[in-house]
Amino acid sequence: MDLLGISLISSITLCSLVSGFIFTYSIVVMPGLSNLNDKDFLKAFQVTDAVIQNNQPLFMFTWIGSILAVLATILISLFSVGLVETWLIVLVGVAYLLGVQGITAAIHIPLNNHIQKIKIEDLNDKALADERINFEKKWNYFNNIRTVIAISVSLLFLVQLSLR
Repeated sequence: MDLLGISLISSITLCSLVSGFIFTYSIVVMPGLSNLNDKDFLKAFQVTDAVIQNNQPLFMFTWIGSILAVLATILISLFSVGLVETWLIVLVGVAYLLGVQGITAAIHIPLNNHIQKIKIEDLNDKALADERINFEKKWNYFNNIRTVIAISVSLLFLVQLSLR
């Protein structure tokens, strides 16, 4: 197997792990948390997000590794087969970097950081409800988008690998 095949396998593996993580948030974690009252919802999200914010090693390896693997796959494909033959790999890689990682950086990290800063015990019921409404709908909407993109990227990289 050549270097491009190895980088595709790395990208597929790491992007699939990331897509599984965000998919789980879409279908299990956030629907489960949605059954909590506003105070408990915000607290539960703070606690679960704190694991990530504290740089959990396997999560960080997977998340950052997926970015590095996709970048490596794009570069290796450009240098080994050229743009004419690798346009789909480049397109899929850019879709991942913008559609998953870009949405995470632009939407999810700022929302998560805001929730982390909330002093839940200091807020009244109206303020708790407002914080939740401003957070939950936007977070879920963009998480669903990045989930679809992440799964699609993994599948399209698999197609690329199978065509080699």
